[in-house]
Amino acid sequence: MSGLDSMKRQILDEANDSAQKQIADAKAKAEEIIKKATDEAKIAFEEAVYQSQEAAKNYTQRIESTCEMQRKQEILQAKQEVIKDVLDKAYEQVQNLDTETYFQMIQNILRKYVLAQDGVVYFSSRDMERMPQGFEETIQKIAQEKGGMLTLSKETKDIDGGCLLSYGGIEENCTIKALFHMKRDELSDQAYKVLFI
Repeated sequence: MSGLDSMKRQILDEANDSAQKQIADAKAKAEEIIKKATDEAKIAFEEAVYQSQEAAKNYTQRIESTCEMQRKQEILQAKQEVIKDVLDKAYEQVQNLDTETYFQMIQNILRKYVLAQDGVVYFSSRDMERMPQGFEETIQKIAQEKGGMLTLSKETKDIDGGCLLSYGGIEENCTIKALFHMKRDELSDQAYKVLFI
């Protein structure tokens, strides 16, 4: 082998060794890039899975919360309907009290609302027809106890029950309906306690 061939061989061997080293370095770098990309993809995948799980969990909680709120609203509405029915029945019962009990209630209303003035008391035609004997004197006695005077009007009013008190053209509405309306919140609270607590 001549010196030239030997030199060529040496150059080729060195070139071959250099190429092999570059190929090995390239492979190592490629493996490193692949590993890094795989690790990043795995992390991204795990993050995506976590985010999806959290989104599903949050959605489920929102649905459960909405359902619970709707359930509570329906329960509240049902309770309000029951209370309204109870109050409507109580109103009807008051309207249909026996005469003695009814006019005892009227006396209690008068004792509470009569003023120390001269006035007129009006009743419905139904109450005028069933008014107990001597009730006019009872009315006057209650008014006198308050320092006033009440005249029983022979004119009837179109009211559901109870009475209207008139003092100088100003009326105090003491009808059963007005008293129920005025006490509705208090009566509702009492009905709620009796029915639901």
